[in-house]
Amino acid sequence: MKLNCDTNVLIIGLGVMGGSYAKALTKLGIKVNCITKNQHDIDHAVALGCLNKGSTEIDKELVGNADLIIFAVYPHIFIEWIEKYQSLFKHGAIITDVTGVKNGVVQKVQDILRNDVEFIACHPMAGRESSGFEYSDDGVFKGANFIITPTDKNTNEGISLAKELGEALGFNRISLLTTNEHDKMVAFLSQLTHCIAVTLMNCNETPNLEAFTGDSFRDLTRISKINDEMWSELFIWNKEKLIAEMDNFIAHFEALKQDIANEDKPAIRELMQKSTKRRSLFDKPNK
Repeated sequence: MKLNCDTNVLIIGLGVMGGSYAKALTKLGIKVNCITKNQHDIDHAVALGCLNKGSTEIDKELVGNADLIIFAVYPHIFIEWIEKYQSLFKHGAIITDVTGVKNGVVQKVQDILRNDVEFIACHPMAGRESSGFEYSDDGVFKGANFIITPTDKNTNEGISLAKELGEALGFNRISLLTTNEHDKMVAFLSQLTHCIAVTLMNCNETPNLEAFTGDSFRDLTRISKINDEMWSELFIWNKEKLIAEMDNFIAHFEALKQDIANEDKPAIRELMQKSTKRRSLFDKPNK
């Protein structure tokens, strides 16, 4: 299968990520349909021209005609959907996801999935702190990273389609990781950062702090405006790796605390110089 104007794409879940996918793909002339829970989101997307049609019910025709199905829903909903409705998939269909954890999810779906349908797992490392279609924006993909986590149940065709999808969406760098490598990486780069931001917003409740803050606090806590239902589920799915990263962070934070207590200025400056140098590697490239 090749991703082109003849590919019939179905998105399950037209939230911020599903909506961003829809906007990017329709700009390429690809027909996108969806199944989602909110009729208002469907009407809005159709009016914007980034959706062909949608349904709030399980539409057998929409599912049965889809060549590529993108699941932009929470992990437990994704698994339940496969258990209940995979009989509706067309022979040879390929399904993918945007799920932020892979261990457990990928294995579960691939174990229960029909042999004539392929699931190739993906994770777009981009998004917004707000949830819902109204906040969707395919511009967040520009310069961002796209991760594919193939297993021994995936074909070269499925992996190639996933790469094509990442390229079509506008991602800068596409990487292949095992599910275990992915979850270890995401525990540090994504989940730990959200834990820090949430903790920072809750550890000092002095009234009217917002009247005195500067951009450093705003920048550091932007992601604390969080989808609590989704992120709490992701934390628990990946709890072993996340807790290990939290323990490592605490140890390094305690070391910095001790340097400050000891007034060890050279040690503090060395850490700052190291962080400044390394931070430049994480800037998004201009593209």
